[in-house]
Amino acid sequence: MALQPYRDTNHLLRDVPLPDMVLLRQRFPRPRVEDIPATVHSVLDASYLRQKITPGARIAVAVGSRGVASIALLVRSLVAQLRQYGADPFIVPAMGSHGGATPEGQYEVLQSLGVKEEYIGAPIISSLEVDQLGELANGLPVYIDRAAHQADGIILINRVKPHTDFGAPIESGLAKMTAIGLGKHKGALAIHSWGVEGLAVHIPSVAQYAATHAAILGGLAVIENGYDEVAELVFVPSDGIGTEVERTLLERAKSMMPRLPWDTLDVLVVDELGKNISGSGMDPNIVGRMRLGEQKSTAASITNIAILDVTEASHGNAIGAGLADFTTARLMEKADIQSWYINCLTAGVIAMNSGKLPMVFETDREAVAAALRSSGRPDITKVTIARIKNTLSLEYILASRNSLDSLRADSDVEQIGALHPFAVATDQSLVPFMEIVQQVMAV
Repeated sequence: MALQPYRDTNHLLRDVPLPDMVLLRQRFPRPRVEDIPATVHSVLDASYLRQKITPGARIAVAVGSRGVASIALLVRSLVAQLRQYGADPFIVPAMGSHGGATPEGQYEVLQSLGVKEEYIGAPIISSLEVDQLGELANGLPVYIDRAAHQADGIILINRVKPHTDFGAPIESGLAKMTAIGLGKHKGALAIHSWGVEGLAVHIPSVAQYAATHAAILGGLAVIENGYDEVAELVFVPSDGIGTEVERTLLERAKSMMPRLPWDTLDVLVVDELGKNISGSGMDPNIVGRMRLGEQKSTAASITNIAILDVTEASHGNAIGAGLADFTTARLMEKADIQSWYINCLTAGVIAMNSGKLPMVFETDREAVAAALRSSGRPDITKVTIARIKNTLSLEYILASRNSLDSLRADSDVEQIGALHPFAVATDQSLVPFMEIVQQVMAV
C-alpha cells in the first residue's frame, strides 16, 4: 500500500527522550495438557463418538483461522483418532470471511498455521460454496459449508474464549465457529448484518439450528491458559453446542484470561498484531477500545497505543490497526487492503474502528516518540509506558520505572534485572522483543 508517512521536518520527535525500561514477568494460573495426542485420544474415547462413526465414513473436521495453541498438533491428533475409528477425515476451513474470503486465501491461512496435508494426514477442501439449511423464525438464514454438509459427519475444533467485541453468556467457541465459520462468507455476512444482536443473541440459535439440521457430531473445545498453552480439552456433543455447556467452558476460560498488570497506562507499544493473535488483531479484552458497549473488565485504559508490525500469518490483514493511534510505514507496506477491508466490512458495525488508519511514521522510534509526546503529560519523563510482543503474549513486559508505582495490587509481577536503555537499533527500529528478554534473562 502506498502511503506517505510523516516526515519529522520540524524535529517534533527526534529529541523526545525514550525512558529506561525494566523487564517484568507476570505469573498466571498454569494448568496445561502435557501430552496432547494422548489427551485427544482419551477425551474422544470417553465420548460417544466411536459409536457414531461407521467404517469408511467421510468426516469433515472444521478448522478456523485463530492462533489456537498447538492447533496443527491438535488437528493431527484428531485426524489420527478418527482414522482409528475407521473414518476417512478431511479438513474444511471454518473461518467466515478470513483469508480475503477466497478459497485460496483460506487454504493459505491453514498452511501458515501449520495445518498442512502432509503433516495432519488428511486432505484440505477449501471452498466458499454453501448450502442453506433453513432460517430462524426471525428470517435469519442458516448456512453451512457445502463440502462439510455432504460429508457423513462434521467435527469442529476451536478455542473457547471471551470475544473481542461483545459480551454475552456465549462468545467465541464452538457455537461461533458453527454459525459463522462453517457458514463461510455468506453466513458471516448474514449474522454480522444484525450487529451486536446477531453476535450476542443469534449465534447460539443459529448454531443449535445447524446442529439439529446437519450431521454435526460435536466439537473439540480448547481452553487455554495465560501462557498461550492448551489448559484443557473437552469434547462437546452436538446437543451441547450453543448451550449451558459452552457457557460453563467460557467461564473457565475467563478465569485463566491474561491481562496487563495496570488499570491505566499512558502509552502501550505493541510489537505486532495479527489474525493469528486475535480476531481483532489486538485483543480489546487486553487493550480496550471496543466500538460498542462497555469495555471489558480485563482491559486497561490506555491513552496512546503504538503498533509496529503485522504478523506474516495474517497475510496482510491488518484489522485492528485502527485500534492504535500510531503505526509504522513497515506495517502499512505489508497491509493488504482487500483482505483487511473485506474482514471489516463482513464484521460490520463492530469492526469499523479496526479498519481506520492510525498516524503513520517512518520508523519504530518515531512512532513511539509520537505516542509519548502526545500522551497529555507536559513532562514526558513522567509518562508511564509499557511494551509487549502482542496481546496474546503477556508473560513478559517491558516497562518504565515510573509505571511500577501503578501496578494493580492483585497482579503477580516479578522484576527481572536492572533498568536498561530503551533498545533501539541503528536503523531506528526497536530491538526484537524476545531478543531483549533473552539478553536480560542471560545476565
